[in-house]
Amino acid sequence: MRKDYLQQPFELDLKEPMDICPRGEHSVSFFELVYIVSGIGAQDINGNNFSYREGNLFLLKPEDSHRFTFETRTQLFFIRFNRIFFQNNTIENKFFKRIEQVFSNINGFQSFVVDNMEDEKVLEFLMKNLFLEMQNKKLYSDEVIQLLVQSVLTVVARNLIQKTALIIDEKTENRTADIIQYVHGNIYEPEKLTGENISNLFRISKTYVGRYFKNETGKTLNEYVTDYKMKLIENRLKYSDMRINEIADEFGFTDKSHLNRFFKKRQGVSPSAFRNENL
Repeated sequence: MRKDYLQQPFELDLKEPMDICPRGEHSVSFFELVYIVSGIGAQDINGNNFSYREGNLFLLKPEDSHRFTFETRTQLFFIRFNRIFFQNNTIENKFFKRIEQVFSNINGFQSFVVDNMEDEKVLEFLMKNLFLEMQNKKLYSDEVIQLLVQSVLTVVARNLIQKTALIIDEKTENRTADIIQYVHGNIYEPEKLTGENISNLFRISKTYVGRYFKNETGKTLNEYVTDYKMKLIENRLKYSDMRINEIADEFGFTDKSHLNRFFKKRQGVSPSAFRNENL
């Protein structure tokens, strides 16, 4: 099966309307948003079949495989981006890191991303303006395109949060969901994720906060924080060229050796060896 690679932080690709999809099944090594400009048909993602119509937006994550079957003449628009796009972006760093966390935290999410009419209309407006800027290329068009892409990603992130923030089920208490979102938003600042700090913020007894969180999620608070941090670190190692000491500094480790011990205890290999295995 063919695998596609991205040579730059992000790219836009508006296809001409087609009667037959020219490509068979293939996988991607980056994030890819697929917007249905027009047409109906089906998309197979990792062996699961999803119908599409005009205005639908699909998200493919690294290592996903997919292929299209057109029922009517179809026009597709692709927004492709990798994690370097998040790191090189000029938008306020903390905000964009949070968007990156949302994309990094999706596990097996499939089907279309936006399923409410309000956000579909927002996306339609953004896409139409994006197409205009791509076609007309006026003064500052590159900057406008960048801002429009960021707006699209923000709408997608909002919908992903709504779909995945309550990771357990509909019975999960709102306070647990708030703790999860707090963990995601402060994962780079370990001093804010202590049981004592969270118990004070969410008014839960320090002696009970761990048991309360485990009752709701099946994991202790420390296990959840550790698993989420590991997932982000693994993504850095797989998809960025950050040095090990830079990753250690980003996640609040005292030094590279501290990160090595943390990572090896859970993965059985050092960060460097893990990176080499996933090249």
